[in-house]
Amino acid sequence: MRRLLLFVPLGLFAALAWFLFKGLSLDPKELPSALIGKQVPAFRATILDSQQPVDQSVFEGEPRLLNVWGTWCPTCVAEHPYLMRLAGQGVRIVGLNYKDTDSKAIAWLGRLGDPYEVVIRDPEGMIGLDLGVYGAPETYVIDAEGVVRYRHVGEVNDRTWNGALGEAYRALLP
Repeated sequence: MRRLLLFVPLGLFAALAWFLFKGLSLDPKELPSALIGKQVPAFRATILDSQQPVDQSVFEGEPRLLNVWGTWCPTCVAEHPYLMRLAGQGVRIVGLNYKDTDSKAIAWLGRLGDPYEVVIRDPEGMIGLDLGVYGAPETYVIDAEGVVRYRHVGEVNDRTWNGALGEAYRALLP
């Protein structure tokens, strides 16, 4: 019996290793958002370049994309030209500048262009936390009543826009 007790730590280690392996093999793009079908969480923040107050009512009236981005995010740089193209086609996009500094974000938008109707400041990441953001970039499709309809993790590009992300947005248009 004593000899069997020697294998308990090995069994615990194997179980822990299995759970770790399963957790690391999850794809964050496949993790559903708990917010699908729910209102955008209430928040109070300020607009990046004007410091004017803004809240969740910014998402009411027409369907919009909410794009979570940061100057520190290389994938955000890669997707930015595509967001500029979408904005040029009339897609309404709200930006959430996530865990970033105002000066870097303003300079970045000045250099690369600004596809956003408004950019919400989230320097501490609290709005992102309420949204369930895993990292940047993430893009949410929000309907005219402020309800989250779809979440996309990763770069917005031709493939994603012509796939589920674009379909979710277009389905909301009149």
